Amino acid sequence: MAAMRPPHMSQREQPRDLPLEVRLPDGTVQRFSRAFYIGRDPDCEVQIQDVHVSRRHAQVSVVSGQWTIVDLQSRNGLLIDGDQVESAPIGEGIRVTLGEDGPSLELGHRLPSPVEPQIDDEPYRDDEPSEQDVLEGYAHRYVHDDSPEGIGERTRMIRLAVQEERKKERRKYHRIIAAVAALGLMTSGYFFYKYWNVAAVAERRFYEMKEIDVRIAEAQEKVAATGDQSARELLERYMEDRRQIEANYDEYVKKVYDRQLNARDRQILKITRLFGECELTAPKEYLSEVSKYIDYWRSTKRFETSIRRAQAGGYTKRIVDTFVARQLPPQYFYLAMQESGFDPTISGPATPYGYAKGMWQFIPETGRRFGLNPGPLFQRRQYDPADDRHDWERATTAAARYIKEIYATEAEASGLLVIASYNWGEHRVIDTVKKMPRNPKDRNFWQLLAHRNVPKQTYDYVFYIVSAAVIGENPRLFNIDLDNPLAPYLKAQ
Repeated sequence: MAAMRPPHMSQREQPRDLPLEVRLPDGTVQRFSRAFYIGRDPDCEVQIQDVHVSRRHAQVSVVSGQWTIVDLQSRNGLLIDGDQVESAPIGEGIRVTLGEDGPSLELGHRLPSPVEPQIDDEPYRDDEPSEQDVLEGYAHRYVHDDSPEGIGERTRMIRLAVQEERKKERRKYHRIIAAVAALGLMTSGYFFYKYWNVAAVAERRFYEMKEIDVRIAEAQEKVAATGDQSARELLERYMEDRRQIEANYDEYVKKVYDRQLNARDRQILKITRLFGECELTAPKEYLSEVSKYIDYWRSTKRFETSIRRAQAGGYTKRIVDTFVARQLPPQYFYLAMQESGFDPTISGPATPYGYAKGMWQFIPETGRRFGLNPGPLFQRRQYDPADDRHDWERATTAAARYIKEIYATEAEASGLLVIASYNWGEHRVIDTVKKMPRNPKDRNFWQLLAHRNVPKQTYDYVFYIVSAAVIGENPRLFNIDLDNPLAPYLKAQ
């Protein structure tokens, strides 16, 4: 596609006598005598690679005889002195910001050059006493020499005056120290405010990203079902927007977590984000709570036994491939670990909805909805080879479809809310979730914990899966003699 160019200008409006300079964030200055674009696109004359900057963010051209900057419906807007504008005359010069938190540019006809410090290079002369030498001589005579003999009235008066001045100076220093202490408190308050302000902006960015995740999931399902080309193009735009927001969010997270995290906490936060929750808004006890469940896993051999069973049965690759194909985190692998320990023949206890069976523990009603026909023994707690729920491959496909449905609809792209929904039974959790506001910021696992009465079984279930996924990223970090079971199959993706 040919690059878009500014519309043709009349000869009267051609700015040949009005050259314009643009100072970039790195200090580089570009000069223009004709209209130009600002943005990330390689075709833009002023190209700025920053997540806040749109592909074609703004255009600068001569309108009615003067240079003018116009916002090209950019995603983050054009700001001057903190106010968002659609267009603005440049006049003698202005400073514009590309997005609220984006880079700034200076535009003007003759931008001032940076002032360099002047260095006095006159050679030092040592053939006469310096001013410092003269001052030190007077100080010794009138101040530091405490001998009472041989001093005149003038010297005595000078010494008394100096002593009085010293008292005044000490009082002044005390006031200065008090002022500095007060300034320190104000500075601490400022940095405290700045920390929370950064965290608040980061939180907004995260939930913007989650809103796009919901749209992405809907578009993915439409593309998978119909192959619609317009849905495919829309999906690509959503994905690009998400990448930009996530890069921006990552920068904020680094600022908030400027303290050094230990390896365990870093893994927990990584998995938390991967499952679609904002690590910055997690309950304050969240890290220690996940660590507690990690220790529960380490206190038994259940983790190692389950992983080795999955590897021996050839389950791991198929589970990873199935979930990745649905654009879901492959770490849902650990949901099957918690449900069944990767035993496809297992039958769970009786529930109001019948017996749950198979590796993914489908109840009969949900199994039927996703293509798994219960066998003749569905009312008994025993293995039934005629029951599709015991067919681990078909059940894995059904589980991925079911999880994606919850993720894309009621759970608002909250991965941990999906896990809670999977355990808590379709009717109970969906009815509870539907009472929560329909947006990712107010409908997520943190909000469920804060405002709803979550059964202990479901609470344990979620934390066991999260902690298992944390261990799985690097089992040796937790003194478990295994490698990451998913890694070999993710490299091939």
